[in-house]
Amino acid sequence: MLTDGESGATAASLAELKAYLRIGGVEEDGALEGLLRGAGALCERFVGQWLIAREARETVAASASWQRLTARPVLAVTEVAAIDAEGVAQPLPVDGYAVDIDAQGDGWVRATRAGEARLLSVTYQAGMAPALDGVPEALRQGIVRLAADHYLARGSESATPPAVVSALWRPWRRMRLA
Repeated sequence: MLTDGESGATAASLAELKAYLRIGGVEEDGALEGLLRGAGALCERFVGQWLIAREARETVAASASWQRLTARPVLAVTEVAAIDAEGVAQPLPVDGYAVDIDAQGDGWVRATRAGEARLLSVTYQAGMAPALDGVPEALRQGIVRLAADHYLARGSESATPPAVVSALWRPWRRMRLA
């Protein structure tokens, strides 16, 4: 189970979207920010990577076998704790677990000592860029285009995302075989 600390940062700026739509006032800012957050979330799901770095906490099996972490790209693993049968988490000593981050940014963790814990709680940082200005331009353009398209399609029965959005995002897409 993965939970992420929502950073509140969007992967494209409100100013970019307003300039694209040629909107000067502030009356629509709330709606536009919501559209940017939604488009950013869709982009993350499409490319299979978190855009802006943030903290994640994930529960995995306490096994000697390597367990892959869900969010990527993983930047750092900050804590590994054993969860006992009562659900109490105790931080493990450094020699109680092993972690690895591979060349593709996938994070891996495993228990190195047999114990009573059945689960591990792993806290880590994941994301492509530390801030908005580090997100690749093509991804930001796609987010702006998708948010603008949804804004312009308000009240319409059906809104089909423009094909250019997936064309902009596709080079960054990372899929994972189950």
